[in-house]
Amino acid sequence: MNNELVTLIGGGGFLGRYVAQALLQAGARVRVAQRDPRQAFFLKPLGGLGQTQFVAADVTRPDTIVRAVQGATAVVNLVGVFGKDQQRIHVDGARAVAEAAQDEGAALVHISAIGADAAGDSGYARTKGAGEGAVRAAAPDATILRPSTVFGREDQFINRFAQMIATLPVVPVLRAGARFQPVYAADVAHAVLRAIGDPATFGGRTFELGGPEVLTMLELHQRIAAHIGRSPHFAALPDALGGLIASMPGTPISADQWKMLQHDTVVGAHAEGLAALGITPTPLDSVAPGWLVRFRKAGRFGALTNAA
Repeated sequence: MNNELVTLIGGGGFLGRYVAQALLQAGARVRVAQRDPRQAFFLKPLGGLGQTQFVAADVTRPDTIVRAVQGATAVVNLVGVFGKDQQRIHVDGARAVAEAAQDEGAALVHISAIGADAAGDSGYARTKGAGEGAVRAAAPDATILRPSTVFGREDQFINRFAQMIATLPVVPVLRAGARFQPVYAADVAHAVLRAIGDPATFGGRTFELGGPEVLTMLELHQRIAAHIGRSPHFAALPDALGGLIASMPGTPISADQWKMLQHDTVVGAHAEGLAALGITPTPLDSVAPGWLVRFRKAGRFGALTNAA
């Protein structure tokens, strides 16, 4: 990848920063394209002089995507939303990126999600599934990566639960038995790097990316509590109450996210995964304590005597 130009659509997001870092370390030039490129300026120090570029682009405006991918060897579409405009972003936007990459002759990596299904019962699953179809139609040789729940220092998943566990004596747990296979953001980034580096081998294939462990929602909460030395009471909420909470405005979970929780987020039995890309998955326990330390009672000076 030395000196190759890679355009990251949505490269300033949580996962995008890990992908950018992996590419920069490999010697690639990185062009970050997003609505407000100033929000990605924190990536500048990660690369050498002239190694990073920033351009304004919007997947709902195909002309801006065409400009963003000009001269690129590879394109990575990292854009995703949980709220409104899922059709425009996950389907129409994905199609625009795929068409632009195909016209440019650039390799394409499209980030989807485990559970993507054009016939799914949640809007997120349906539009992600339809987006995969749009990508395949426009760029048959694209590599599609379907991560499970992605964790990392800046995530809004593990950290949100850690904040609750650190502050509440009783922690409600929605869908306590729902199963996840959390995957480290750096592993997903290296999967992108492998796919870009060898499109002849990995192009046209779909990979489901999960970590080395499958954990239930309750087990995940207990694991986090152990890492930060807290021992609250975990109250598994019945589905009837969880569904009611999700249906109310202003709650931490939307009705669409509640529908997503009805399905396990684990790698399929016959799916190709990280191993097929030559990547050994990173356990949550090996990296999470490094940043979860801030949720201990005395920070890094606090003992884990209260661990569950």
